Amino acid sequence: MERKRWECSALPQGWKREEVTRKSGLSAGKSDVYYYSPSGKKFRSKPQLARYLGNSMDLSSFDFRTGKMLMSKLNKNRQRLRYDANNQAKGKPDLNTSLPVRQTASIFKQPVTKVTNHPSNKVKTDPQKAIDQPRQLFWEKKLNGLNAFDIAEELVKTMELPKGLQGVGPGCTDETLLSAIASALHTSTAPITGQLSAAVEKNPGVWLNTTQPLCKAFMVTDEDIRKQEELVYNVRKKLEEALMADMLAHVEEASCDGDAVKEEGDETEDMEDV
Repeated sequence: MERKRWECSALPQGWKREEVTRKSGLSAGKSDVYYYSPSGKKFRSKPQLARYLGNSMDLSSFDFRTGKMLMSKLNKNRQRLRYDANNQAKGKPDLNTSLPVRQTASIFKQPVTKVTNHPSNKVKTDPQKAIDQPRQLFWEKKLNGLNAFDIAEELVKTMELPKGLQGVGPGCTDETLLSAIASALHTSTAPITGQLSAAVEKNPGVWLNTTQPLCKAFMVTDEDIRKQEELVYNVRKKLEEALMADMLAHVEEASCDGDAVKEEGDETEDMEDV
């Protein structure tokens, strides 16, 4: 390696800049730059140099590679400082709402704590935020095409809705209606009544009640409840029979395994007797 060291005029007196050129290897011809303080301390990067100098020197315009102050950056910093000083003299209000930032060094930004619990502070509520945000019309149609699959990656049969449920809105299909009702049951605690206004059929974009699913008004009768209870009972009965059959199959399998182990043990004892 070839080393060259000389005084660095951009830094305080006594600082030296060293340039080491590589002579061999894949990086032959490339050079590394280091700086040495008057006491002989070595610095390999600009952040190390900035931490060491601290606030004693502004390195924002200092080019670590060349060891010079870049006039373009220096002029921009001077213009920015002059602009800030003029604004402060004019007494313009500070409209910046971001958190203040402490600049320990010109290239390191560290957050500071902003105290907001002063005794004279008062909490003001925004009435606009208390109002529920409006919902997009026919947003349930985004759920179209989403299907459920079982563990064998086979499509699960969708639910068949009662004939009394009829969809409302442009291009409303059975899948859209099912998604709308399921979403309403999941996201709202209010009763599901459907669209009570008769005008929604003429112009759903104007008269649609976004808190209700995309279906016409309907009534749940006692007969509907009875049929649903019967359906749930039959499903639970089939599940019980399937679990019982699975348990008996496991018991029979365990019994067969025990008999096989016993027979193997008897054969081993016979071989030892011989």
